[in-house]
Amino acid sequence: MPNPKNNHKVWNYLLERIEEDGTLHFTLIDPDLTFQTLRFIGKVIKYCTEAGTDAILVGGSTIADQLAVQKVVNKIKENSDRPVIIFPGNINAFSKAADAIFFMSLLNSRNLYWIIQSHMIGAPQLKLWNMESISLAYLIIEPGGTAGYIGDVRLIPRNKPKITSAYALAAQYIGFKAAYLEAGSGVDKSVPVEMVKATSNFVDIPLFIGGGINNGKVAAQYASAGAAAVVQGTYIEKKVIQDKGAALKRIVKEIKLAARKNL
Repeated sequence: MPNPKNNHKVWNYLLERIEEDGTLHFTLIDPDLTFQTLRFIGKVIKYCTEAGTDAILVGGSTIADQLAVQKVVNKIKENSDRPVIIFPGNINAFSKAADAIFFMSLLNSRNLYWIIQSHMIGAPQLKLWNMESISLAYLIIEPGGTAGYIGDVRLIPRNKPKITSAYALAAQYIGFKAAYLEAGSGVDKSVPVEMVKATSNFVDIPLFIGGGINNGKVAAQYASAGAAAVVQGTYIEKKVIQDKGAALKRIVKEIKLAARKNL
């Protein structure tokens, strides 16, 4: 029987990098192989690693199965030395080959399945694998995108930063290690910078931001506002191959420069 006590190797790595750089960059890879190949993913990951991304997340809101996730994680590990963290859309998106999993609770869902029931189903498997689990409070902001639709979310209005701050503080008091604010993948409006600043100033746990982040200016604004990590997924899928990661390298540099002014 595996030791029930999880290690904290990946989480300690993230905390150390946050302490050093202020804000990290996460690459999010959708494991859906109906619209991309493993070869494409391998190239994307190679360029993202060279551009300076700090960790690779694997997850999506719709199609996924454990076999596909396993293949994607293995391909990532062939092309990068960065930690691979499962960002699960559901319990069918786990992989024993990953280094850790964000054990996420979608706090503003209307459906208990996304808050705790799916977690109850998936937790025993993670225990058997002795997988490092990092508790993450997940909050979806307007417009919400696919994640908001699938998760049956009561979207937090963009002009209500106090609501987000209260949710994040409640998550901190419950014991979540970090909170993640997302506006939805591929959306045309990312999380308001003012909301990020208000929330990061209100809580003591790291705050991750994702959804609709398509340029270095916005990413740097999040870093300046106190985000501990900026997550890019759709941008990576569409742009990185085109210039072999050159623009992403500039984005990562802008994030780090903006964050270090706050250290």
